[in-house]
Amino acid sequence: MNIRENILFQEKENLSPLAACAADSLGRERPEAEDPIRTAYMRDRDRVIHSKAFRRLKHKTQVFISPGSDHYRTRLTHTLEVNQIAKTIGRALNLNLDLIEAIALAHDVGHTPFAHCGEEVLNRRIKTGFKHNENSLRVLKRIEAHGDRRGLNLTQEVLDGVLHHSGFSAAGEAMTLEGQIIRFADKIAYVQHDIDDTVRAGLLSEADLPDAYTNVLGHSLSERLTTLVEDLVQEGLHLDFRPDGGLPKLSFSEPVHRALTGLRAFLFKAVYTGDVCQKERERASFVVDFLFSYYMKHPEKMPTFYQQLAALDGREQGVADYISGMTDNFCIALFKDLTLPRSFIGL
Repeated sequence: MNIRENILFQEKENLSPLAACAADSLGRERPEAEDPIRTAYMRDRDRVIHSKAFRRLKHKTQVFISPGSDHYRTRLTHTLEVNQIAKTIGRALNLNLDLIEAIALAHDVGHTPFAHCGEEVLNRRIKTGFKHNENSLRVLKRIEAHGDRRGLNLTQEVLDGVLHHSGFSAAGEAMTLEGQIIRFADKIAYVQHDIDDTVRAGLLSEADLPDAYTNVLGHSLSERLTTLVEDLVQEGLHLDFRPDGGLPKLSFSEPVHRALTGLRAFLFKAVYTGDVCQKERERASFVVDFLFSYYMKHPEKMPTFYQQLAALDGREQGVADYISGMTDNFCIALFKDLTLPRSFIGL
């Protein structure tokens, strides 16, 4: 028995019956020889970490565009916080932490520059629409490379978790509880750290948060995080297979769900679509919109790889692939290069 086989044995012996064991994976699109040390989910995690798309997350906006402080969250720090929260929940429920980590680290690799305003521009400009979770799947399957082949060739469970990480609705549940956890950890993380960053920016104070929500969730970042994680764990401890043998649905208790949903709605009104953020969003949207129009007219100006994608999958898709992979800084620099006289660049 090699190391990987021993890990697989330990998973079967020790994890919850509700857990997704690597030995039971539905596998990859392209079959591969097994690794002597790592399980399939461990290999998936490692491939994501070593991908270019993952590295670029450090220069992509979470909420505040081009913040003037090193302490504001980026898409990468958000991803790491989602990973930490999800693994805490997963460990408490005795689920597969390798699968959780692989999904958590991969879930936002398809995000555009300038947070959701970049996504909104592409969604408006592309006839078939644009959603970051679907684009994350495209990045993992079509854009990134593994060896001499396109696509990281990840397991179906990881790809499914990435696709279904977005939203609170009952539609489109992940096929594993590990994937369901990412959906909740994502919301916990961004509601929490967006409040923290907004307070840091001086746009809100803790006292501005509605008592109807903070009385349930807590009156500090730490209290709210503890409440949300503990509530989800306590609800999860009572789960069992459905009568038809299917996996149960993970959820918050009703009071916590209502409070978190209300707090999230408050943030959308007060922060995400508020006057201060809105001005920056309009500027960022203009940049993305300009670049999309430019490369639709001049696809030959894109790097060769994206020209090839445009030829194979359609010009709109190829341009969207190029722009969605850009960091905020690269996007701004490219916009300046295309619109300003050379003598002005760098001023």
